[in-house]
Amino acid sequence: MNLPLKRPSQIALIVSIALGLSACNDTQEPAPAPVEKIDATAAINFINQAEADLADLSIEANRAEWIYSNFITDDTAALSAAMGEKVTSTSVRYATEAAKYANVELDAVNARKLNSLRSSLVLPAPLDPAKNAELASIASELNGLYGKGKYCFADGRCLTQPELSNLMAESKDPAVLLEAWQGWREIAKPMRPLFEREVELANQGAQDLGYADLSELWRSQYDMEPEAFSAELDRLWAQIKPLYDSLHCYVRGELNQQYGDDVAPKTGPIPAHLLGNMWAQQWGTIYNNVAPKDADPGYNVTELLAKNGYDEIKMVKQAEGFFTSLGFGELPESFWTRSMFVQPQDRDVVCHASAWDLDNLDDIRIKMCIQKNAEDFTVIHHELGHNFYQRAYKNQPFIFKNSANDGFHEAIGDTIALSITPKYLQKIGLLETVPDASKDIGLLLKQALDKIAFMPFGLMIDQWRWQVFNGTIKPDQYNQAWWDLREKYQGVKAPIERTEADFDPGAKYHVPGNVPYTRYFLAHVLQFQFHKALCDIAGDTGPVHRCSIYGNKEAGAKLNEMLEMGASKPWPEALSVVTGSDKMDAKAVLDYFAPLQVWLDEQNTQANRQCGW
Repeated sequence: MNLPLKRPSQIALIVSIALGLSACNDTQEPAPAPVEKIDATAAINFINQAEADLADLSIEANRAEWIYSNFITDDTAALSAAMGEKVTSTSVRYATEAAKYANVELDAVNARKLNSLRSSLVLPAPLDPAKNAELASIASELNGLYGKGKYCFADGRCLTQPELSNLMAESKDPAVLLEAWQGWREIAKPMRPLFEREVELANQGAQDLGYADLSELWRSQYDMEPEAFSAELDRLWAQIKPLYDSLHCYVRGELNQQYGDDVAPKTGPIPAHLLGNMWAQQWGTIYNNVAPKDADPGYNVTELLAKNGYDEIKMVKQAEGFFTSLGFGELPESFWTRSMFVQPQDRDVVCHASAWDLDNLDDIRIKMCIQKNAEDFTVIHHELGHNFYQRAYKNQPFIFKNSANDGFHEAIGDTIALSITPKYLQKIGLLETVPDASKDIGLLLKQALDKIAFMPFGLMIDQWRWQVFNGTIKPDQYNQAWWDLREKYQGVKAPIERTEADFDPGAKYHVPGNVPYTRYFLAHVLQFQFHKALCDIAGDTGPVHRCSIYGNKEAGAKLNEMLEMGASKPWPEALSVVTGSDKMDAKAVLDYFAPLQVWLDEQNTQANRQCGW
């Protein structure tokens, strides 16, 4: 878990002006205020001071947040909130001051640090104190509207978003699915005027930092010109789209067979409520509806864990063993005594799995309410990916103690998870024999329904927001533009008519919560690129979807070399350490799922399906 940059409450910069009076002339004009020197020396002094202050503050903040997450009370909540305000105000103050040095020529290291200080805010507040207070109030209200949101059915059941999501994952009744889908979106309608005003204020804050608008600020964090970064995303999506189109066509056809033409038409976009997820962002929960007949691989990881006596600690120990097999050092003893592995019975905790770096050195931990099942076995490997990344860059300066870009941190954990193959399960003694290739289609389809189905959604969230921020999408077009982009990228549509009285973007947490989303798209591309490159380094010549780098120290050394760089270099340099290329490339995605795409195209052809929308 990296240092949280929570919602800003701007602290205005105060400049003291000394007035000099002449003893012999009481009408003397005031002496001019001393002019602050803005040069490289001043900039470096500022950077060093800011870095030291933020490093100290991060430890205090991490501890406050850890205590709150593990002991939820009114008191720990108040302490966490107060600490969050302190972090935010300090970060805003330093970002504002960093903007003064934007045109100073600096060496590469300090220029990179300065840009990080200036661009790291997600929701910058205007310098005007009244507008700053207004922005903080709006951000809080938006979060509250989402967090308190419920939908009440006619039978009196009032369900929260997680409960509604579970209902959509489990129910096959289109009427129930539609009511849950529509009901949750009612909570977003009051957000619309608040969001519109929030965009106005945050754009002013971005302009105070020297950016044209908030879109430019968000896109400036990727070591590229903002427009070039947007073009890079379009290029990556163009590579992936043929595979997505094949998956979309197959799933639409299977849903049509299940529900009929009136509910799930054979052609055009898929109605969004039928895909097993509140936002149609991942489709894994409908796997059993669309899986091929012979998809069962012949083993169940949850059952294998139970059969072999795996408890929560043994599951974590095994995941640690993956990394030590690559040559990474064992986790420190403090990891085992300070992490949370099992949900306590005596207090409320945040169970959402997360990886933590408490002291920016060796105090790394995970926090999970581990369930002894296949899903959490994978999640543990993923979370330890974050921890080993955190420890790898511990010797970097504080500002560089992060991933090369925000997609890398998520990608590393997912890269490791891609190596949890039948071959890996056999090597660690959970599986006796590796299933033959005939079982691969089911395994690949299950992954594709989550990973490939997610990619256009991961892309379009910020495509919409960036156009809102820069004024391309006007406030009276918010909802129409949202659905235009969802149809363009995902090929999904609203199951009922939507108007500008609705605000469907607000029904996705990351919009009212102001959490950038492009990182998740990048992670979904990078994890396959890393996996393919590491498999090549390990000398695995088989199908890449069957490869596991477990036990290969050469692959581990190359991975560690990249992780140790942290954020000290532009991400293309970090990428090239492992992949040999400084460009993101989705070809590895296509290589991984190549057998599945052949199979999908065969199914679509045999069923005479008209693909596309």
